[in-house]
Amino acid sequence: MRIHTVPSSAPFADPGREYRESEPGVPVRCCLRKSLPGEPVWLLRYSPPFGKGPYAEVGPIFLHVECSDSPAPDRLPEELLAGSRILRSYNAAGQIHDGEVVEPGSFDRVVERLFDDPEVDAVQVRSVSHGCFLFAVTRA
Repeated sequence: MRIHTVPSSAPFADPGREYRESEPGVPVRCCLRKSLPGEPVWLLRYSPPFGKGPYAEVGPIFLHVECSDSPAPDRLPEELLAGSRILRSYNAAGQIHDGEVVEPGSFDRVVERLFDDPEVDAVQVRSVSHGCFLFAVTRA
């Protein structure tokens, strides 16, 4: 599998972005970990690239103002998978194919099962409590 983060250039596409000098404990989508005290972040609107047309969603996310970390592109980020998550699979046309709530410890298995279906092109991982986009997964 291949993990997709949000590009560090994303804040500049949102003129309504907000600068936060310190917002500890929020999931940052550039390096896929939780922010630390004193780390400046952007809060911005973002539309993940895998949902298209009526399935394109826009929601709030956090990114570091300056991100120096790079997550492994082939491993799920453990820090952001400590709780239940929503997995939404999409076909190549960007339409939702399937979705389910996944508990910690079963992400790898469920993502692999979703990709067993040849119609699945990408999987979005989202927060259960807020529905926010965390990251996407595609086949390697």
